[in-house]
Amino acid sequence: MGHPALDLNSRTAVVVGATSGIGLTLAKGLAQAGANVVPTGRRRDLVEAVACEIRKMGRGSLAMAADVCDRSSLEALAQAALKEFGQIHILVNSAGITERRPILEVSDAEWNRIIDVNLSGTFRACQVFGRHMVERRFGRIINVASLSSFVAFSEVAAYAASKAAVASLTRSLAVEWARYDISVNAIAPGVFPTDLNAALLNGTPRGQEALLRTPMGRFGKLEELVGAAVFLASDAASFMTGQILTVDGGFLASGMNQ
Repeated sequence: MGHPALDLNSRTAVVVGATSGIGLTLAKGLAQAGANVVPTGRRRDLVEAVACEIRKMGRGSLAMAADVCDRSSLEALAQAALKEFGQIHILVNSAGITERRPILEVSDAEWNRIIDVNLSGTFRACQVFGRHMVERRFGRIINVASLSSFVAFSEVAAYAASKAAVASLTRSLAVEWARYDISVNAIAPGVFPTDLNAALLNGTPRGQEALLRTPMGRFGKLEELVGAAVFLASDAASFMTGQILTVDGGFLASGMNQ
């Protein structure tokens, strides 16, 4: 029997960017902790597959595609989730994209696309679902930040700028919405191979440098992010807001490792 403050039964979570990688892992992890989970992403077939997995766990779900670059699709999702479940207690923002390219070669279009998905997309989702949370005077928002919210990684300037801004947005929302019993925090994963970045990490000098900088000497496993998400979504974190919870194997603590 788990600690009652960590129990998410009777809670409903919307997970944006839930069809792969970190978002998919967090969607399933919140369901395992007892929540009904509404996963979303741009591809309806993938959304339906995740919703089916969640229902097999005995939780409620809803399969509806949405795009963080399209406010109307987020609003439609919010209305459908409210109709189905009555209240949205938890929002996880995990939609993200990146490109590795030297700064001098980054086009305006590429820069704007990465900022629009990673930063403006998080803003839109927080605004759409936050409006309902403000009205109900309760909410738990979990954004996905990055090590590059704090330190620079070579040749991903647009991504790093977007994730530094997500950390700042998290703090701003936390301050503004605390009076409504809405906590807004972020998880900053260390180096976790996903479909987004595996080619940059596996067997490459960049991957070797990441391992050298990580005191635990290995990449993270996606399921190792679930505990942080369940904690931030739960009553156990009721006095915690505006924080960036880093799950990084010691990377940010690291100066000299040998």
